[in-house]
Amino acid sequence: MVKPVVPADANSSSNPGHDESVHPLFIYNQFKPLFDAVCTGDWNKAKEFLTLHPNAIRARLTSANKIALHYAAELEHEHIVEELVRLMSEEDLELTDKWGWTALSVAANRGNLKMVECMVKKSKKILSIPGGTDHLTPILFASFQEQWDVVHYLYSATPLQDLMPEKGPYGSTILRSFIIGMKFGIALELIQHCPQLVLTEGHDGVFPMEGFMPSAFLSGTRLKFWQRWIYNCIRIEHAISDIRVSVENEGNEECNRMKITWSVVGFLQGLKSNLLELLGINRIREIKQAHIQSLELLDHMCEVIKHSPGEYYIRRAIFGSINRGMFEFTDSVLQARPDIMWINNEIKRTLFQFAIECRQEKIYSLIYRLDKRKRTVIGNFADRSQNCALHVAGILSPLAKLDNISGAALQMQREVQWFKEVETIALPRIKESLNDDGMTPRQLFTKNHKELVKEGERWMKESATSCTVVGALIITIMFAAAFTVPGGNNEETGFPIFLHKNLFMAFIVSDAVSLFSSTTSVLMFLGILTSRYAEDDFLKSLPTKMIIGLSTLFISIATMMVAFSSALFIMIHEQSWIVIPMIFLASVPVTLFIWMQFPLLVEMYISTYGGGIFDKKVKSRA
Repeated sequence: MVKPVVPADANSSSNPGHDESVHPLFIYNQFKPLFDAVCTGDWNKAKEFLTLHPNAIRARLTSANKIALHYAAELEHEHIVEELVRLMSEEDLELTDKWGWTALSVAANRGNLKMVECMVKKSKKILSIPGGTDHLTPILFASFQEQWDVVHYLYSATPLQDLMPEKGPYGSTILRSFIIGMKFGIALELIQHCPQLVLTEGHDGVFPMEGFMPSAFLSGTRLKFWQRWIYNCIRIEHAISDIRVSVENEGNEECNRMKITWSVVGFLQGLKSNLLELLGINRIREIKQAHIQSLELLDHMCEVIKHSPGEYYIRRAIFGSINRGMFEFTDSVLQARPDIMWINNEIKRTLFQFAIECRQEKIYSLIYRLDKRKRTVIGNFADRSQNCALHVAGILSPLAKLDNISGAALQMQREVQWFKEVETIALPRIKESLNDDGMTPRQLFTKNHKELVKEGERWMKESATSCTVVGALIITIMFAAAFTVPGGNNEETGFPIFLHKNLFMAFIVSDAVSLFSSTTSVLMFLGILTSRYAEDDFLKSLPTKMIIGLSTLFISIATMMVAFSSALFIMIHEQSWIVIPMIFLASVPVTLFIWMQFPLLVEMYISTYGGGIFDKKVKSRA
């Protein structure tokens, strides 16, 4: 028979249920029946043991210092958890394992809402007990594991007074975890009650505004053209409900949903919902709703910082937003606190210099809202190494930005565009200023882009060489076809036999167009092969030649296929069952060319002759 456990004081630092001097194996053997019963989910056996040894309910069952409730929560034996909690006191629920975790933290980590509710209803004190090496409270632990149902409940059960800045950093940390998890509704509700949390440092030394992710905004969300069209058509109401009311009414809402499910209206709503889900519209709606809520939250946070001096709470967040291209965040902060534009980072670079360094053209375009004097000051400002804005533009773009551009030539073009644009805000003397390495902005640009120029030259020449071969082949074929017309010539007149047929005229015209366009294409590509490949040539000269060359090559291939199809129709027009499949096959080369080269052609045209990457009429939070 197992010896009854001697009760231990709840406030004692010793492990309840056994002496520190007792060997762990003896302790395990002593409570093995209870341990086995809990692990197997057998409440009857566990109850029998606890009836004989009531104090075992708070005993440490293993060397991990876990009590029975820890194991029941880990294994998600809900019925055992409920029975154990019913028998335990509030102090018993506060017991932690060797890592400092309460059973509530374990249940929160598992995301089991039923177990969490059961424990919280018994004791509210356990909501604020931290655990683990990072000292995470149950709500923080659940949020880091993205157990949002549990997080919502724990937040509704946590007294707001415990989240105030005066109570410590946990309110700020919880707020940031909501923002990271894109739970903007609950974050906004928390800020409305505790606005000063925006200015409060979290337990890890991070401020709430650093929690925003690029995907929280439209500028950081990649949408296909049709998805963007749907996005623009969707209308979202600006309504964020109080999460505390929502949780309290959760049971009533569940009943209402059950009633609707069995109605005809519910059936139709379900059908509509499934259809929207299938088409991806629901997903786009969720994305837009998150964007609107994030902007609403951001507006409330900016209202707080607008009336708060200093920038310690926003410095890392604003530079982080520029690095990740969060235009909406940067725009909102600068509108709330225009003086923030003059802060600098650890190497004394201003926000706009950092935007140049990170090649964030949309954020840099915010400079055009400033008057000319301020733009000049920003252009002339030097960092710790005496690099002005133009020097920074001479530094090679981050690889992540270059990888988004097709081909080394277009990458070099983008770099030249940046340098030329920043040059417009620099005074003449600044263009010749020297940094600590004794280099002017142009010299620094040349040094840092030497390899990219070589790669761009190689890319251009390889593309031009390949296209020249194709163009020359088309010239040869089309030239020969012009003198060996389908059907032959009339022996008496020497004119083509099918001269007066429409299909023959289509053949001749398409043959001529193909010949002329392919000749033009070859000449353009030869011009590329013989270019000098200076840095500024990548801005317009080389891209223009490539655009003309690819366009005329595309026309020559398409018209060559038209000529081939016309000749085929003329010769075997009575056997259409052969002609139609042949024409279909003839369209394959044109389709392949469009699929492989047309996107590059469009990108090159937009990059060279489009509106430019800089928006000098930038709008707020576009």
